[in-house]
Parts: sequence; C-alpha cells; structure tokens
Amino acid sequence: MAAASISRSGSAAPSLGFEDYSLYSNLSDDELLQITIERSLTDTHCSNANANCNAADNATSNTAAAPMPPHQPDRNPHPTARMTNQPRHSSHNPPANYSSHNPPPVQTTAHYSSPNPPSEKPPDPEEEPLFKAVRVGDVSRVKALVMCPGTNLMLPSKPGWLAIHQAAWYGQDTCLRVLLSAQPGMINKRTDRGESALLIAVSKDQLPCVQVLLEKGADPDITNYDRETPLYRACERNSAAMVAALLNHGAAVNTHCIQGWTALQEAVVRNNVEICEMLLKAGAKHSLTNIYGITPLFSAAQTGQVATLRFLLKHGADINSQAADGATALYEAAKNGHEEIVELLLSQNADANKPGKTGLLPLHIAAQRGSDTIVSMLIPATSKARIRRTGISPLHVAAERNRDEVLEALIEAGFDVNAQLSEERSKLYEDRRSTVLYFSVINNNIDAVRMLLTAGADPNLDVFKPLMVAARLGCIQTVTLLVEHGADINASIPTHPTTFPAIYMFSMKYLPMFKYLLDHGGHALSCFECVYGSKPHPPIRTTRSERDDLHHSELRRGVQFCEMISAPSICRWAGPIIDVLLDYVGHVTLCSRLMEHLDSYSDWSVIKEKAAPPRPLMQLCRLQILHLVGGRHVKKLLLPGGLIRFLQHQEGSFDDC
Repeated sequence: MAAASISRSGSAAPSLGFEDYSLYSNLSDDELLQITIERSLTDTHCSNANANCNAADNATSNTAAAPMPPHQPDRNPHPTARMTNQPRHSSHNPPANYSSHNPPPVQTTAHYSSPNPPSEKPPDPEEEPLFKAVRVGDVSRVKALVMCPGTNLMLPSKPGWLAIHQAAWYGQDTCLRVLLSAQPGMINKRTDRGESALLIAVSKDQLPCVQVLLEKGADPDITNYDRETPLYRACERNSAAMVAALLNHGAAVNTHCIQGWTALQEAVVRNNVEICEMLLKAGAKHSLTNIYGITPLFSAAQTGQVATLRFLLKHGADINSQAADGATALYEAAKNGHEEIVELLLSQNADANKPGKTGLLPLHIAAQRGSDTIVSMLIPATSKARIRRTGISPLHVAAERNRDEVLEALIEAGFDVNAQLSEERSKLYEDRRSTVLYFSVINNNIDAVRMLLTAGADPNLDVFKPLMVAARLGCIQTVTLLVEHGADINASIPTHPTTFPAIYMFSMKYLPMFKYLLDHGGHALSCFECVYGSKPHPPIRTTRSERDDLHHSELRRGVQFCEMISAPSICRWAGPIIDVLLDYVGHVTLCSRLMEHLDSYSDWSVIKEKAAPPRPLMQLCRLQILHLVGGRHVKKLLLPGGLIRFLQHQEGSFDDC
C-alpha cells in the first residue's frame, strides 16, 4: 500500500551519533561494516583484536547485572476482554459463560497482546557479553564486540533472541544503529516467538528504535504468530507518534489479527480519535469485522467510548450493524449500562427493535441490568408489538432480577402487569411460571408484589398459583397481600389434583398461616371427606414401584387429606392440624386413618372427643353466621367484641416473614 503522508508535531527523533569511546569511534558506519566483513572472511585471529576483546570483557565484568530482556511477559488482557470476563476480542455472546455487567473503565495503557511475547527471564544463567553491553547501552563495547573476529550477529541465543531484539527491547537506538550497520540482513529476523525487532520496539513503546528500524528498511507488515502487525501494536500502545511513523513508511492498515481485529478497532476501544483519523486517511475501513462479526462501532459502544463512536458515526459507520449473534451497538451499550452511548445512538436513530440471539431487545437487557435511566430512554423507541413477539415482557425480566425501580418505571409507562410468558419461554421453567407476579413472589420480593397487585396484577393466572409459592416459602406478608387481592385459596394443581385445597400441603406446618387461610375462605369440610371412611385404608406404600402405582391411582381420584397428612414429614403435626380444622366444620366423621393418627399420641385423645357428635350449638351457629355474612364482613356486625372474636376464631396477629 502506498505510504500515507502522515506526520505528528514533535514526533521526529533527534539526529543520532556514536560516542567517542573506542579506537573505532572516528570511523563511519560503512567503514565499520567493511572492516567487520573483511575480518569475518579470514581464518587468522588478530592478537591485537583479541586483546581488545579481553579488555572490553574486563571493562564490563564489574557492571551490575540486570534482568535479561523479557522473552515472554505475562499477557495483559485486552480492555474488551477485561470488561466481559472473556478471552481477548470475544463477541458480545461468545459460546461459553458470557457476562458483562458493570464493566470497569477501559484502560488506556498499552499491553502485550501476543501469546508469545518475550519473557521476563534471561535465556541463560550467564548473560552473553554482547547482550549485556546492548542492555546497558555501552556503545563502545558493542562496537568492539561487533568488530571482534568470530562474532556472528546472526547467531541467536537459545530462545532465538538476537542482539537486535535486545536493543529494540531496551530502547538502545544507538546500539541498534551499530548492529544494523554491521549486519543489515538481520533487520527483519524474528524470534522463536515470531516477533521482529520492529514489533518488539513498538510493543515496548521505544519510538527512537522504531524510527531507526524504519529508516533502515524494516518491513512494517511482518506479523507475529497471532498475525498482529507493528501498526496493530502501536494502536494497542495508544501511541499516535508510532502510528504516524509506521503509516509514513507504508504500513498496511486493514490487516486482521488472528481474532479478526484491525488496527482501527484497537484505536477505537482506546477512544483515540487522533489515531482513528490517521488510520481512516490511510485507507482503514470501519466496516471490517472480527471473527464474531463485531465492527469498530460495536466495539466503541461496548466499551463506552463516546468520542470514537461519534467519530465513526460522522464517517458513515452503520449504526444498526449486527454482530454474529444478532446484537447491535445499542443492544451492547444497554447491556453494559453506558447511558451516554445509548443516548447518542438513539439520537442518531438507532433501531431499538433488533433482538439479540436470545430474542431479547435492548429494553429487555436494560431492564435485566437494572438501568432505569436507560430503560426510560428505550421505552419510547421500542415497539410494544415487537415486545409481544418476543414472548416475554421487560416486566418479567425486571421482576426476575428484583429491579424494583425499573419495574415501577415500566408500570408507569403502561406495560401490562398481567402479560404472560409465551409457551416456549414458560417451558424453560420447571414450574411453568408465566406471570410477572410469580417471579416477584418466588423471589420473596414483598415490595414488588405489592406494587404489581396495586397495579392490577391477577394472582390466579399461573398453573401453580403464586399463593402456593408464598405459602411454601412461609411468608405470611405475601400470603396476606395475595389473599386481600383475590387469590383463590381453594385452587388446585392440575398436574397433582387433591380432594382438598392444594395450598394446605404447603401451609400445615405453619399453623398461624394455616388458620389465616381457613379464616379467609379456605375449605375445611373437604379435608374430612374420605372414600374409605371407617373402613381400613390401603397400607402406606414404601417401595418406589408401589409409590408409582399409588401416584397413578391418586391422579385418577385426587389425593385425599388423610393420605397427605400421613406423609412422614407431616404426620407428627396431625393432631394440631385436625384440631384447627374442627373449628371450621360442623358434624363430621373422622376416617379410620385420621383416628389412627389421633390414637398414636395420648394427648391427642381430647381432639377425638372434640370431633365426636354432637358438635356444640355455638360452633354450629358460628358456622351458619359466617356462611350467611362472610368472614370478611364480620367486623361490621353490631355485636360485642367478645362475640366478634369468637366468630373470627380468635384470630391473632402473624409474624413477619
């Protein structure tokens, strides 16, 4: 590609010269190179030259040792990868365990991104003289060693590390000039890790070395094993000066790394408009995607980079482009809680009705995250007809995550509190839940339950009623709210029919709640109806096959109260439960199974006497009054307080959940 004529004020390196420390200091680079070549061709070693080499060795032997150049430093994660807890350059919805809530701010410092950069450990226990001289910047020593017969600059250290790589790592640009003058052919040699000296210099932000290498003809497009170019790394380092230098020497701008990222995407996620502008002028394309179908604009929205997002929109980037998983920039910004990004995208007419791969819209994702401000922005831009086609209301999502503020905003915006999940989405839950209310009840979120019921939520729409869930959780506050708003106490479970109200199965261990349900219309008489009566009952099934047979027979006629109360986890409560039930019935006959329970404990004999006919006249009168007036209207009767309490079965207060 033709070199882009790009410059940056103050980026030019000062002229460089050798220091006059050796007998070769007055020679030019070309003369030094000529002498080196001549000496390398002779088999006879010059004793004077050897003396110089030994003297140089002694001169540097007292220098304090420092760590060798890193041959493989730890790879710092890419800012996008840090935000999403995914491997670098991952998609919005990669194949496994994606989560992106509350991402940290994108860092602007540069990091190694190659899987095989130089390590922090020296290649050998003892550092080679030439490498040591380069590391400390001893130019005269480097010149002497370069001129030393037998020195082979093309011979790498064990990890494939040449002296030129050493100089690039430590920013020794003067030493780099000496080495390249002596052996120009090694300028593009790569380490065993696949990195050229230019890539190393860029990665270490060594601008003078970058300029020297480019002036000497280094190829700006040699990649490492991750197919990352020096330009890519310069953008990753956030260095406009290095980017300008590389572009002015013809660096290709649209090369993809192994994950499909381009230099432009690296500049975008670092919010560097200056670099983005240079790249576009040099021919960078903002429509290119990585292997997940992510464009630079998507990356800007994902990482919350307002400046580069605005820049890309100004230059015609597609605001509604979708990643491979269907997510748009607006979807991603909503998911990550970038309010300013969402506002900007909506102001530029971003489509809020494009779903991700799960079928959810940006509004659903914002509700899920709990971003009430973003939810408020997305509500007018989102089609309610489109929401209905998704099979789930944003109210469901907010209730499931206990996002009360979002729930309130959606209710105020007119979303249907009785919206139900589609059959496909309901099947994703074992209990086949369908309403928003169910989510709040099962989360034990009393405030949300109250909010939904006040807004008109129907507590009787689910197959497994929210009242049963609340009773199973033992929360009397939720039970009370549901009953006050018309929950059906006597509802059954179609898949597990009973001859008595199914809610009793979940409340009998908590007698105050059990009594509250009876006080407010729970049927008690059905608990004493038994098909066996005083006859012997079938034995309790103990093996799995017997239980299965019993289950099938029960499904045909429904589970009886006496069978349910015989369960090992409940039978020890049988006496008190029967005692409470007797207060809500007239003449009844206890079946043989209930009698067995009452006979199992001597203190329960009084309960048998209580059940024996005839029942007290006051009890029968109470039942008749309650039947005629209704339990909820007893307080309005002009009767003495004691009589009112009797009619109310002396109902007391309940403990909170």
